[in-house]
Amino acid sequence: MILIADSGSTKTDWCLIDNNGERKAIQTIGINPYQMNSTAIKEVLDKELYPFIYPDKVKEIFYYGAGCSTERKCQTIDNVLHDFFNLASIEVHHDLLGAARALCGHEPGIACILGTGSNSCCFDGQEITESVVSLGFLLGDEGSGAYMGKQLIIDYFHDRIPGDIVKSFNQKFKPTVETILDALYNQPRPNRFLASFSPFILENIHHPYMKNLVVSCFDDFFRINVSKYPDYKTMKVNFLGSVAFYFRDILLESAQKAGITTDKIYRSAIEGLIDFHSN
Repeated sequence: MILIADSGSTKTDWCLIDNNGERKAIQTIGINPYQMNSTAIKEVLDKELYPFIYPDKVKEIFYYGAGCSTERKCQTIDNVLHDFFNLASIEVHHDLLGAARALCGHEPGIACILGTGSNSCCFDGQEITESVVSLGFLLGDEGSGAYMGKQLIIDYFHDRIPGDIVKSFNQKFKPTVETILDALYNQPRPNRFLASFSPFILENIHHPYMKNLVVSCFDDFFRINVSKYPDYKTMKVNFLGSVAFYFRDILLESAQKAGITTDKIYRSAIEGLIDFHSN
């Protein structure tokens, strides 16, 4: 059996493929070695994955994960997986390579992730040739759900949001400076907390303020993460993630304004990765 994993900060999509090509889809919470230690990652496997899988029957694992950007972080994931699947051959890669393989297959292109966080790379059909440094939700993640949530909170406390949106925001979240700062500085997964405001943004996307906020976030993403690649105007640019998927109309509008040719927009990488490894 082959097990493929596409892990972001919010959720992990797993797909088990048996020798007959039959598939079993499983979803757990997200895994990120920058935010979770080995014990926390093992707990996810024990509680959310183990009930649906027989570890001894898995022979190959291809894991693509958020936070697997250094050899040390990849090793953290690899160690936990080897303890859990002790008979399997395991490959751990950054989610950016997973996005490139899922979106581009064996063709050259630019692959972008727009979910809880954001990232991008230039892919030659075999490997990543160039990528923009990802600085995480505190210093980067332009265009992501966390980035949108951060801009919304900043505007809220600086009185830059129209009154009708303020009223809806207050009714839904009842925010205070104390609760916001506690979530950001004292609670786990602050990036997910920030991204949790993106459904509210989507619900109110027809309001001019909200649309302008999202346009500005995507403009920042293209300016910082895509326009740095020398051939970005001649290569097809592909997108992966819930933010790209649900805000696709505004994303395409922003891309067109930046002179960018878009191609695929997937909510999840898992289907593309299944095709890639099956072929």
